[in-house]
Amino acid sequence: MDLFEMSQIPLEIAMKKMKLDPGVAAIIEHPERTLEVSIPVKMDNGTVQIFTGYRSQNSTILGPAKGGIRYHQNVSMDEVKTLGFWMTCKCAVAGLPYGGAKGGIVVDPAKLSQRELEILTRGFIDKIAPIIGEKMDVPAPDVNTNAQIMAWMMDEFSKIKGEYTPGFITGKAICMGGSLGRTSATGRGVMTSVVEALRTKGIKPEDATCAVQGFGNVGSWSAKLIHDAGLKIVALSDVGGGIYCEEGLDPYKVAEYAAKHKGLIAGYPGTKAVTNEKVLEADVTVLVPAALELQITQNNASKIKAKFIVEGANGPTTPDADVILEKNGVMVVPDILANGGGVTVSYFEWVQNLERYFWTEEDVIEKQHAFMVKAFKNVYETSQKYNVSMRVAAYIVALNALAEPMKLRGML
Repeated sequence: MDLFEMSQIPLEIAMKKMKLDPGVAAIIEHPERTLEVSIPVKMDNGTVQIFTGYRSQNSTILGPAKGGIRYHQNVSMDEVKTLGFWMTCKCAVAGLPYGGAKGGIVVDPAKLSQRELEILTRGFIDKIAPIIGEKMDVPAPDVNTNAQIMAWMMDEFSKIKGEYTPGFITGKAICMGGSLGRTSATGRGVMTSVVEALRTKGIKPEDATCAVQGFGNVGSWSAKLIHDAGLKIVALSDVGGGIYCEEGLDPYKVAEYAAKHKGLIAGYPGTKAVTNEKVLEADVTVLVPAALELQITQNNASKIKAKFIVEGANGPTTPDADVILEKNGVMVVPDILANGGGVTVSYFEWVQNLERYFWTEEDVIEKQHAFMVKAFKNVYETSQKYNVSMRVAAYIVALNALAEPMKLRGML
């Protein structure tokens, strides 16, 4: 089963529970538009290499398409189609005036020089420029792309349009129109989801423990902010393995250690070395999978001891695992809700760019908190109303948000 097939299972369950016109799901299951481009790059050795790029615009029903651009050797059209579909649902759940999109280039950026990377980036924007823009499709960073790459993209698009257009892309550096609070935004949304999930069962944060799989941007900020919220972090992991400490870990100090040790947390003083699998199976209140997709499967779901799983990564839990977890009474806060903090603050950046008026970090954090709490409450109440999992409830919320505009716009 691939990621797209996975995503359709809770969607179909949601449709049956709602008794909704099947046309709603059919429309968002198929992207409105896809584009495949070839980008020639003159390499440092004088040869010309052709790179393939993609952009999939899943939906513009609620507003401009929104979604990141990733640089990875395994990027494919099927992948960006699926991720664009998830972005449509994520924006609808968050209550944002956006549709969904995703894009990428088939490349290992580590093998390119800075000059080659810039030429490739600008060439990609040149090729997809006719279908993007601040009121059409708003890209953002994703896997292996960052504020520097966003800066090249914004500069190239501004040259094409003949005007300064910071609102066409988000995830920029502060000096180029980026938003304060963006770096920690996804992790902050995960933390808010953790606290709200605990609240549904009357559990105080200081009485809960947590394990976080993944210590990249999302995982590290999730761990830091969950720690700040009062939970005890007892296990962390990254690509090099995991660490465990029953007395608790300070993620800020772990991050400082990693910065001095090739970005890896292995060997952190006072901890026991454990595998990534053992981090997932840790005896904790809350588990945050914030690494890769397909981490919790039918093979290990029954070994999960956490009472709550809050998905920081996209698609970390398979449908088969969902069945087991639900049977065992585990509340899974799905990715399209839990990691929506990033796109929420991307929306704030877009608004600030359009208005040319910028908010304080305190304003951003306060507004993001309000959006995330409202979205969580909406999904939780929907799960109670229909007696379904939080994942199915999130899709019900998304479908409800999309159905009426579809009818009013004459699509149904």
